[in-house]
Amino acid sequence: MNVSVVMPVYNAAETVAEAVASIQAQTYRDWELVAVDDGSLDQSAAVLEALVSGDPRIRVLRIPHQGIVAALNHGIQASRASLIARMDADDLCLPERLEKQVAAMQADPTLGLIAARATYGGDTESFQGFNLFVDWTNELLTGDRIALDRFVESPLIHPTVMFRKHLVDRYGGYRDGPFPEDYELWLRWLDAGVRMAKLPDKLFIWRERETRLTRTDPRYSVDAFYAVKTKYLARHLHRSGIDRVVVWGAGRISRKRAELLTDHGIQIVAYVDIDPKKVGQVIRDRPVWDKTQLPEPGDCFVLAYVGNRGARNLIREFLEGLGYRIGRHYLLAA
Repeated sequence: MNVSVVMPVYNAAETVAEAVASIQAQTYRDWELVAVDDGSLDQSAAVLEALVSGDPRIRVLRIPHQGIVAALNHGIQASRASLIARMDADDLCLPERLEKQVAAMQADPTLGLIAARATYGGDTESFQGFNLFVDWTNELLTGDRIALDRFVESPLIHPTVMFRKHLVDRYGGYRDGPFPEDYELWLRWLDAGVRMAKLPDKLFIWRERETRLTRTDPRYSVDAFYAVKTKYLARHLHRSGIDRVVVWGAGRISRKRAELLTDHGIQIVAYVDIDPKKVGQVIRDRPVWDKTQLPEPGDCFVLAYVGNRGARNLIREFLEGLGYRIGRHYLLAA
């Protein structure tokens, strides 16, 4: 087979059969499904075993409960194909997902990872933030957009990706720690120069549940995201010869998040804010500028730490209007 679909399973008896059925319905047929039962306490293992009897392409591996990172790495290690496609036990693939992703990988041998756009399958009113996240990540199609916006938020929806297995041997697989395992992997691989892209097709339904790890595990908290991305943002800045930055956003939360950079040797020389009550203040020996006080492009590097999506777009437009270019003169970091 050419593709190994790796699917960790933990207490997913109610949804896993439907997830597997969406793999079985793929137009691309040369795959194996490696389902790793991570010590489920419900009937997940029994459901999986019943599915195996009807399809020899499905393999079920059972391990003691260790968490998603151990399950993912166990599944990848056991995979037989050169391409790894991720899948979660409570989501759905559309029929052409594997076919189109395999075609993209075969067409461009320099491409290390290909994702796809997704449809949000949760309650858009109760989980509006996740719906907005899906809309945002669906905009990031090219390698440049993924790389440049990677410090805003995770640029890929984890179970939509397909990647070359040899990347795990070269740059390491999923790591266990106080951070989101998928975001850390994307940041580490992008830092190493791995090329990534996203298909324009919506080939996945990302279903939301209140018990999903992204809602219940502290590794997916806002603080955890900022801690891991600060590490790789600082690495990127140092590699670019930048050790002094201007932070756009003088509010308490923005300052707290940006301050993490100083632990990695990045100096914050000033803040920018549009609030006239903040402009003119000096905070920790750093002046707060009005946006009109920004110097010419090239005289400073701006990091935008304003998290509101609408404000972020306005900041981008303002800086571009001044001649600043993303990646060269500024980055969005919230």
